[in-house]
Amino acid sequence: MTYEPKTLKVVGTRPIRHDGADKVTGRANYGADFKLPGMLWGKVLRSPHAHARIRAIDVSKAKALPGVKAVITGGDMPMPDGGVTQAGESAINTQHLAKNLMARDKVLYDGHPVAAVAAISESIAREALDLIEVDYEILPHVIDVEEAMKPDAPLLHDDLFTQNVEPKPEKPSNVAQRIFVGKGDMEKGFSEADIVIERHFTTKPVHQGYIEPQACVANFAEDGQAVVWCSSQGQFLIRDLCVNMLGMEASDLKVIPAEIGGGFGGKTTVYLEPLALVLSHKAGRPVKMTMSRGEVFRSTGPTSGCAIRAKIGALRDGTIVAAEMDLKFQAGAFPGSPVGAAVMFATAPYDIPNLSITGWDVCVNVPKIHAYRAPGAPNGAFAFESVIDELARELNVDPIDLRAKNSVAEGSKAPYGPTHGPLGGLECLSAAKNHPHYKANLGPNQGRGVASGFWINIGGQSAATVVVNRDGTIALVEGCPDIGGTRASLAMMCAEVLGIEAEKVRPSVVDTTAIAFNDVTGGSRVTFATGKAVVEATEDAVRQMRERAAKMWDIEPDSVLWRDGAAHETGGEGRSLTIAQIASKAAKTGGQIMGHASINAAGAGPSLTTHMCDVEVDRETGRVTILRYTTVQDAGKAVHPSYVEGQMQGGAAQGIGWALNEEYIHDEQGRLLNAGFLDYRMPVASDLPMIDAVSGEVPNPNHPFGVRGVGEAPIVPPLAAISNAIYDATGVRMRDLPFSPPRVLAALEEAERAKG
Repeated sequence: MTYEPKTLKVVGTRPIRHDGADKVTGRANYGADFKLPGMLWGKVLRSPHAHARIRAIDVSKAKALPGVKAVITGGDMPMPDGGVTQAGESAINTQHLAKNLMARDKVLYDGHPVAAVAAISESIAREALDLIEVDYEILPHVIDVEEAMKPDAPLLHDDLFTQNVEPKPEKPSNVAQRIFVGKGDMEKGFSEADIVIERHFTTKPVHQGYIEPQACVANFAEDGQAVVWCSSQGQFLIRDLCVNMLGMEASDLKVIPAEIGGGFGGKTTVYLEPLALVLSHKAGRPVKMTMSRGEVFRSTGPTSGCAIRAKIGALRDGTIVAAEMDLKFQAGAFPGSPVGAAVMFATAPYDIPNLSITGWDVCVNVPKIHAYRAPGAPNGAFAFESVIDELARELNVDPIDLRAKNSVAEGSKAPYGPTHGPLGGLECLSAAKNHPHYKANLGPNQGRGVASGFWINIGGQSAATVVVNRDGTIALVEGCPDIGGTRASLAMMCAEVLGIEAEKVRPSVVDTTAIAFNDVTGGSRVTFATGKAVVEATEDAVRQMRERAAKMWDIEPDSVLWRDGAAHETGGEGRSLTIAQIASKAAKTGGQIMGHASINAAGAGPSLTTHMCDVEVDRETGRVTILRYTTVQDAGKAVHPSYVEGQMQGGAAQGIGWALNEEYIHDEQGRLLNAGFLDYRMPVASDLPMIDAVSGEVPNPNHPFGVRGVGEAPIVPPLAAISNAIYDATGVRMRDLPFSPPRVLAALEEAERAKG
């Protein structure tokens, strides 16, 4: 069923979020808040080397320390048979994950776990780590992606052979695979072009920066049943990864989700949970493990640094006739960078007849790369949108007009295959051009940049149960951790279908034994996919209530209409019954009323966005100040506009940090030098302007309310928008992230020297 916008009473409003009071008062329980009687404290010993062979590990002194109850190394961890587990947009190789959880023969990055202990106190656990003796043979390391691709580069894995290349390699390398997307005739396309621009770009690894470090409590009982409490983006994924890692049955492990203090893709894997389970099994007691901020930076997945070559050919009238890109992405210690998404989506806002885009997945000595909000897309857009801006200036046309001329639209064929349905790209560009921001005057050393972005969004498996309480309130049961206000959006859709206030629906995120399987909170999928499940479950409950009302009136169900939270007789006496009146008689009419749905949702509509950014550049220090920022994005339908705007603002804020200051900095030995918020320069309030968020609504026909995912697209354009703004302010083109004051100042000084 499709619900018409003109009839909506709840969807599109701004009620207070259902979990808001607990979070602002501190009552909400996060991963590190759980405690159990007799609980032990677990700690991890991590490698101080970027690349080294483990000759030997001696844990005897640690085991002998009073208060230590268990010590494990790689030899205590099973090695899974292999296979891949899907986690949002990412695919997790279980053998690689096992080696990342605990090093076996080699350590591959500064922070790689080599042992873990469980003791009666944190202080004893830390003391035990100091007693573990590891004999390392230090090996050469490599972090730069282009250096890692060279034939003589230090080799991380001697069994890694590049996939998808011909002829098949006979020697191992750090290049895990080649990914290619293409169409048309590249030679013909570039030969027709009047203007060809080709440029090279680089980015550094950056961390998701979630405020809550990883934390869990594991309890392995004597009967073989285990429970894990943890903060994650998907309790079902944690269960499946743990049982795969440890050779357990899914029915032997229950995972209970805590509240989550941010994830952005970085909590769609495991780092501590399998270790805590093994320690608990060995010790016979519950084990709690939490990461310090330094551990988060040193051993959990940042997103890729990369090197990108981008080439565009266009006619004098602005028609882009050909585009070519070569993208080299860091995968970290094991294969699996988001280069595939970058290949598919870097040019996706545009309809270009001739395309050749090649991606390379490259292992380097940094932590295993993991998803970060639209993984891969910001990197690709940084390069392509920067060249688009340069093309607009070369042609002397408005950068928004150039984008509109080449924009994808309904009926366009995506670079990665499908034909698009309704899209909001042109609407976003029009709204941006007509926004007061785009018409505002700029002062000296100030500039304005524009960039567009695309994210595909996903659907996936979701389940929901709607329980009708005797008092007429609703218990909504679902299985997707709430990161960005999804409890509220799901409750609102349930309330809309029922015709009641959102406050009468109480949503709960439950454990892996309380509802059918749900995919992770990732891929901008929850309001779309779980929303569809909630609508179906609510419609099921409505159907049952209509049937119960018909039974109470002794008429046919077809003679009962549902409207405004009540059953109405369509003929006869025109009687009506409220939810509470129907539910209070449920025992006499058939039992508890519960609506159910379990689906694998398809049809997630892509989201397009355009950003505008004004900057001021201090020519004496190189400091870039963001003066004004506006995001325009197609949300399909904003279920709760405040949270949609918050997602757009949050993505822009993260992109601003990525563009201006964030980066992993390593010393000559490959050790991370800035593993903390004091040295890893994320933006704070004083770094950010008020971010204006404009939500467009081109409905997604595959959702009852027209919903598109909104969480990931807003981080795609900021890197390029800021780069383009810096050029507008200074006449100097920045192509290497981040645009920190020393880099900007050096570029300005070099430009002055070049002038003579």
